[in-house]
Amino acid sequence: MPRKLRILMVTSEAVPFAKTGGLADVCGALPKALDELGHDVRILMPLYREVKISEHRIRRAAALQDTVIHLGEEETRIGFRTGKLPESEVKVYFVDQPPLYGRKGLYVDPESGKDFPDNDRRFALLSRAALALCEKLDWTPDIIHCHDWQAALVPLMIRDREYGPRFASTQTVLTIHNLGFQGNFPSQTLELLRIYQHLFQPMGPLEYHGKLSYLKAGVVFATKLNAVSPTYAREIQGSEKFGCGFEGILRERSADLVGILNGIDVNIWNPETDADIAANYGRETLSRKVENKKALCKRVGIPFRENIPLLGTISRLTDQKGFDLFAEIRDEFSSLPLQFVLLGTGDEKYETLFREMARLNPERFHVVIGFDNKLAHQIEAGVDCYLMPSRYEPAGLNQMMSMRYGTVPLVRATGGLADTVIDIDAEPERGNGFTFDEYDAALFLRTIRRALKTYADKPRWRAMQQRGMARDFSWRASAQKYVELYEQALQR
Repeated sequence: MPRKLRILMVTSEAVPFAKTGGLADVCGALPKALDELGHDVRILMPLYREVKISEHRIRRAAALQDTVIHLGEEETRIGFRTGKLPESEVKVYFVDQPPLYGRKGLYVDPESGKDFPDNDRRFALLSRAALALCEKLDWTPDIIHCHDWQAALVPLMIRDREYGPRFASTQTVLTIHNLGFQGNFPSQTLELLRIYQHLFQPMGPLEYHGKLSYLKAGVVFATKLNAVSPTYAREIQGSEKFGCGFEGILRERSADLVGILNGIDVNIWNPETDADIAANYGRETLSRKVENKKALCKRVGIPFRENIPLLGTISRLTDQKGFDLFAEIRDEFSSLPLQFVLLGTGDEKYETLFREMARLNPERFHVVIGFDNKLAHQIEAGVDCYLMPSRYEPAGLNQMMSMRYGTVPLVRATGGLADTVIDIDAEPERGNGFTFDEYDAALFLRTIRRALKTYADKPRWRAMQQRGMARDFSWRASAQKYVELYEQALQR
């Protein structure tokens, strides 16, 4: 029988407490799945202003107050609050330090639009707090699982003489969610990490192009590394395009780097029980899905046309998500026999682009700038085809949600998209969607045309839907692979 592991997750965000992206989804779902597998898993994250203390029954822990953290020459006094992940027994600890975390925004100042200038201090503190929490609790984890650069100093810090005896048998795992974010700071940040000055030298474990890199520290010192899909794990070692300058460092650790595909919360994203959609349905009752298309069309004010495919996208409107390709094919896309619904926010140029497309084609295009969770569920259930032409996509979640809802994905074959979507024309017996390889607007348009042609072949389209709905994208499957990774780390 597998042993019960003690696991501490250190993260800068987790749903439902605070979220800016997929990192929060992972850290809100993976611990639950590990808990269900019988492991003792706990979470540590900052207590941001946006965390709803009363709603989530977060309480002040008297025994965990007045903890002193040393950063450079200064002492910072912190406390911890405690709560639980909803619908689980997973304990969540929050670092309570209002001057650093009690402000609007997680990483970026909403007034200036720039990163907070003290992010180096804020997240060095998070890593130190993780070790201090274990001492306060008198609880030593087998694994400290660190997520992205914000927690990447932990693998280095547990090697301190101060912490060595307690953590002598503790191993660390660093998950890379998006290598585009590295936590690179001016060399002056070394003053916060005074004990590690000898490691900051050209080509050393903390130095990255003259800056101090939190992520590099994690990549160098973590016992094991993983990326959030098998293809992304290969991509980030293969070229600067995906490796963002870290490809050489990652190749040096290739024996310790694996890809584990993210999952989705199949209880929340379940068309059979989803309370936000007009009609519930499953694989055996897929004919009911059309009722959701009718309801979505009515909500957004476009006419329902059963034989015209309704395409949809829910996304940040950025180049990374492929919206420069949309801009290139704007005129051709607008002339195709399709309808389109978009929900998202992002770069002003793309918000303007889609607003203009909707203004010129009000019966075929509808755009909502912002985010609406209920509408997101209605789009997943109501559209026929979901577009994700990403420049790169470490894991992707919406293509999994789409397939769960019998919505056929059309994606660029990169990262987790390549690991989950099989092109119907390349593999007719296994295909569950449409893919294109090169990041090219003409190829994207050609793939859309292929999808429109296939939509007219109802039996073939239904077969794709059925295959997608049959896939297991639950976190339980992914959690079992993380347990295997933890066991490999503990064998080191």
